[in-house]
Amino acid sequence: MNSFKLNESDILSNQDWTFPTNIAYGAGRLKEIGKICNNLDIKNPLIVTDKGSPKLPFIKNIQSYLTSSNIKSDLFFDISPNPREDEISVGCKKYKDGNHDSIIAIGGGSAMDGGKMICLTANNDVPLRDFEFELTPPKISKDNPFPKIITIPTTAGTGAETEITGMVTYLKEGMKFCMWHPDVRPSLALIDPELTIGLPSNLTAWTGADALIHGIEGYCVPGFNPMCDGAALEGLNLISKSLVTAVEDPTNLLARGGMHVGSCLAGIAFLKGLGLTHAISHMVGAEYNTHHGLTNAIILPVVLRYNLPGMEEKVMRMSQAMQFEDHSVDGFISNIEGILDRIKIPKSLSELGVPEDCVDRIAEKAMKDQAFATNPKIATLQEVKEMTLASIKKAR
Repeated sequence: MNSFKLNESDILSNQDWTFPTNIAYGAGRLKEIGKICNNLDIKNPLIVTDKGSPKLPFIKNIQSYLTSSNIKSDLFFDISPNPREDEISVGCKKYKDGNHDSIIAIGGGSAMDGGKMICLTANNDVPLRDFEFELTPPKISKDNPFPKIITIPTTAGTGAETEITGMVTYLKEGMKFCMWHPDVRPSLALIDPELTIGLPSNLTAWTGADALIHGIEGYCVPGFNPMCDGAALEGLNLISKSLVTAVEDPTNLLARGGMHVGSCLAGIAFLKGLGLTHAISHMVGAEYNTHHGLTNAIILPVVLRYNLPGMEEKVMRMSQAMQFEDHSVDGFISNIEGILDRIKIPKSLSELGVPEDCVDRIAEKAMKDQAFATNPKIATLQEVKEMTLASIKKAR
């Protein structure tokens, strides 16, 4: 008999849940983009991607598919790996100057965050900063709605394709801020695993680790949301079966598909929130422009050692979903570290050039991050400093 019991305060209290957008999944479905645009009455989309993608095959292909369906389009690719507020302003000008009616955000998390942030301000004069997650969302007239947006991830990690939030770096503060509006929901997320086949093994590892962390942190966030929790566990199940194979056998479409769906589910899971791994990583990335998934992956074991003691039931369920044999807290952390070793994640942020003298500054900023507020344990400043320092010196 299972000794774990239902949580009475969860089951017997009122709950309000929202769930993501329509999703089109399948290998080769990028070819349907013209039909999708016609169905959504999209006639002149702005394609938004990142600086590293304009010469990649998927950009040429999507432009060709749109042209063959008699749909005009233009390309904006001035988006950094950690999108900046000044880049969003340039994208908005491009959108307005081209009389575009919609956005197709295609690429990794930076491209999709950039596309969503352009949506927030392309059709209005509201400052981007007014859409900060902690603030009451600005009222937008129904006569002048946000542009429609289609999201197409080309990595299996970010989970941004179903989200209504995005991260933006403000250079003056050296911080990332979460921006959103409840009405900037993708009209469709198109998930085509063929788009990830050409991704290099290191980026497959870094983005895949990000998806893994979304599943773990999303599941560990307090609160009763069985749809998100179910998505987290199934996402972890798929990721555990797919990640190593996708890294070591990059053309394996089965593994690529498993990662793409697992990443999407893990992205849905963190509708509940995230945790200290992301809070610290966001600020490291804002200052040192490190890859988000890689930074997360290095920090993860340090935060797990802080968070997981006392969460034995959740650890057991995650461990079972990932087919581990040892369901203890120590066993789970050891197994996660084994995966990170297998996919060649560095063992310290110092290997990325992050210096020890930033600890106080990064820790103080991390405590202002939205993900800090939903961490399962409320850490003190000293504890965040200790975790940051451990991540820099030796995370595992």
